[in-house]
Amino acid sequence: MSQRSICVYCGARNGKNATHARAAEALGLAIAGETWRLIYGAGDVGLMGIVARAAQSAGGETFGVIPTHLLAREVGKTDLTRLVITETMHERKKVMLMNADAIVLLPGGAGSLDEFFEVLTWRQLGLHDKPIVLLDSDGFWGPLKALMTHVVNEGFAESSLLDFVQSARNVDETMVILRRALG
Repeated sequence: MSQRSICVYCGARNGKNATHARAAEALGLAIAGETWRLIYGAGDVGLMGIVARAAQSAGGETFGVIPTHLLAREVGKTDLTRLVITETMHERKKVMLMNADAIVLLPGGAGSLDEFFEVLTWRQLGLHDKPIVLLDSDGFWGPLKALMTHVVNEGFAESSLLDFVQSARNVDETMVILRRALG
C-alpha cells in the first residue's frame, strides 16, 4: 500500500482563538505519527505554518503547493519534502486534491471556504469520493454546518450533500474518522 496523503485546508492567519492553533499543531503531529504525508498550501504563516512545522518536527513528509503570486504573502515554506509552485489558484487546488486521499478543514477564512466548497462540489458531482472532515475545534464550523443543512432544507441540494462531510470536535476524533475511511 502506498503512503496516504492528507490534504489540510486552513487559515494563513492564526485567528483569535488559540484553540485553533493547538488543533493545527496536534493535527500535524498526528498526521506524521501515522506516517501519512501532509499536503497543504505551502505557507509558513498562520495555521498553515503551524500544521507544517508540527508535521516536520515529528519527521513527517510535507507536500506544499503554492501559486507564484502568494509566495511572498504567505511566506512560501521552502524546506518541505516537496514544494510545487503553480501559476494559478485553480492549479494549486487541483494539485492538492489530486494528490490527496482525504481532506481535513481546519478553521480558516475565505480561501479555506473556497477550497472546501470546491472539493464538496466535486464530491457531489462524482468527481472524487475522498473523505472530507471538518475539524470543528471549539465549534468553529457550526455556522457552516447550519448553512449546509439550510441549503438542503430549502431544496437546493439533496440530503446526500450532508453525508459527504463528517465533523470532528478535535484531532482525536478526526484521526478516528480518517483511519476508518483510509483503512
